[in-house]
Amino acid sequence: MPDRRDDDLDSWLNQRIDPLAPPPGTFDLIKRRARRRKYRKLAITAASAAVIVAAAVTVPQVVNLQVSPSPGAQAAAGQSSAGSTSTGGGSAAASSAAAVPSASAPAAPVPANFRPTSVTFVGTNTGWVIGQAGTPGQCATQYCTSMARTDDAGKTWAGVPAPVTGAPDGATGVSQIRFLNLTDGWAFGPELFETGDAGQTWTQVDTNGLRVTDLETVGNRAFAVFASCTGSGADFAADCTSFTLYSATAGGGAWTPVGAATSGLTDGAASEAASLTLTSTRGFLLAPDGKLYAGPVDGSGAWQLVNAISSSCPVGTPQPDGQPSGALLGAVSAKELILGCTTSTAGGHKKLVFSSLNGGGSWIAMAVAPTAGTATSIAASPSVSVVLATDQGIDLLPAGDISWQPASLAAALPAGGFSYVGMTTDQQGVALPASPAAGTVWFTFDGGKSWRPSPVRG
Repeated sequence: MPDRRDDDLDSWLNQRIDPLAPPPGTFDLIKRRARRRKYRKLAITAASAAVIVAAAVTVPQVVNLQVSPSPGAQAAAGQSSAGSTSTGGGSAAASSAAAVPSASAPAAPVPANFRPTSVTFVGTNTGWVIGQAGTPGQCATQYCTSMARTDDAGKTWAGVPAPVTGAPDGATGVSQIRFLNLTDGWAFGPELFETGDAGQTWTQVDTNGLRVTDLETVGNRAFAVFASCTGSGADFAADCTSFTLYSATAGGGAWTPVGAATSGLTDGAASEAASLTLTSTRGFLLAPDGKLYAGPVDGSGAWQLVNAISSSCPVGTPQPDGQPSGALLGAVSAKELILGCTTSTAGGHKKLVFSSLNGGGSWIAMAVAPTAGTATSIAASPSVSVVLATDQGIDLLPAGDISWQPASLAAALPAGGFSYVGMTTDQQGVALPASPAAGTVWFTFDGGKSWRPSPVRG
């Protein structure tokens, strides 16, 4: 007799099949991949300007950045214990900047003579700056450390509470600010303070004598570089002999080392630096000896050595904000990185910019960097425009191009140029003058082509 299972199978095979809709985000993924293909085209085109010996990712080796610009490129040349928290600096309600603005109370005025040393943004409209403000001896406390906030991308500013501590002075004070969201933030450099209530109050973290030289946030976590340093005065990040990567969850989580590979990093000298950059899924740490480490940013595992960069791109001594002066690391995505190298030559300074499409495993030259100015900070927008801050202005490498162009400034170049640049979207970014006395934050809304200052005042 016929097998009924065969009849059921035939019936099922002859049924009408309706195709499934693509998973959510498929079309966005297609667009991102198309944009990455554009980036790869840029990298391949720029490869004619230089040749770099790449090392395999699976077996860490030294990457020799040997650059041989083509004649065309030369012509074109013409960014507790240390694992627990404790109450320290007290409530910021008494700091030199008064109450947090809210819907039920008028915004507090920005203290006079505000001198911003760091800026952070959550989204495109809301950002904070930290620095010294007011007149010494006449501030709300013995300290003049102050903060201001904007909720309209720099059109207006209001005073908000700051940690009750001074400017960097060896092992004490703060100079840098990072917020993860509208609630959780950290002030650091060299001390470490955290807030979980939008800055209404600040709590000091006991770092067991270590200084925090860098800190970045992503997801629900913060990552920070804790260093053993002896630098005095404003040079809080100078003379550091050991660096360890720590992490903590938002809301007062304990600060703990990320892993053995990123603990006790050194190059044997006492005047080097380290830097940290994060993407939505992966983080990167450039150690003082030029080794590059990477790992997950969700706390699911330790970071591991990816590769090493040769002495042709030394990390260099720390800048006033703790960032390296020689090698500037930035990230477009978990795979796409940029590296700016500034080296001293007999004729002054030489700048080179490299890109990696495999998470730092190998590098190629993007384009010959502009000859003028010493690089201080590097950033890339998701559309892969590269922006370079220098002591003589801001330079831009547009997506798909191999020639740098100077950005247009809507006001006079600040004394000393710019110390920091960062992109928050394809089109929007911020920059800080090298001299805090300028009292401004600069904004771009066209992908870095033009910049305008926003005075931090009420």
